[in-house]
This record gives sequence, C-alpha cells and structure tokens, in this order.
Amino acid sequence: MPSASHRPLRLPPGVDLRGELERMAQADPEFCGFIVCGIGSLESPVLRFADQARGVVLAGPQEVITLAGSVSRDGAHLHLVVADAEGRTLGGHLCHGSLVRTTMEIMLLCTEGWQLGRERDPATGHLELTISPSRPRHPPLPGSPG
Repeated sequence: MPSASHRPLRLPPGVDLRGELERMAQADPEFCGFIVCGIGSLESPVLRFADQARGVVLAGPQEVITLAGSVSRDGAHLHLVVADAEGRTLGGHLCHGSLVRTTMEIMLLCTEGWQLGRERDPATGHLELTISPSRPRHPPLPGSPG
C-alpha cells in the first residue's frame, strides 16, 4: 500500500536552492515528493511572477517566509515567499540562481509508491505534474498477496 515519509533537509550557504533540490531528485529517485515547508534566507533570490516570461532578481538578503512545491527527477515547481529588511513580502516561482544565504530548513514529504514527473501539457504549454504508481522496491515474498 502506498505511503509517505517525511525527510528533513538543511541546505548550507552558497547553494543554489532550486538547483540543489533538482540535483538531489536526479541522484535519488526516492527523493521525489512535495515540499510542505521551508524557511531560511537567500541572497538576492530570483522570482518569476505570475504570467511573466523571466525572473526578477530581488536585491539584498531576503528571509524565506515559506517554500512549497513539488520535486521530481524531471524538475521542480516551487513557490517562494520572501521578506526584505523592511518586512515587505513578495512571492512567486523560485528560479535558478537563488543562493542560500545562511541556511534553508526544508521538510520534504516523499511519496512512496508513487512516481512523480513533469510533462508538457498541451492545454497550458507548461511542464505539469504527472503522477503514476511506482514499481515496488522489493519483489513480493512468495505466497504474499502482492
């Protein structure tokens, strides 16, 4: 029966947040899942706002208020809300080039029994999430129901 497991992560300073999550998913098929929370700080993060083609660099250090999204071997879809030194918040899609400033603390919900992916959807034109049952990691024991 499919289940899920929680996987806490800490990313150190200097790491490209999105790039590192995608690298980890490429390296470990069991890493795929949903980021249910993330806090920390970024140095000049890059966000892409709704219906825009390119990301915008936000100047200076920014506190990560929340990070959420999905990560698969085919890429990530991550939303980020950050606050500047005055407490003003902005949110959007997290782009590559957003470097961890002091730390990123993340809780990943791994979707055991399910394979996540991304495929171009003709209706949206974007790489959208695909979900399918994954093969069991171990063959069933003889005489077991499956």
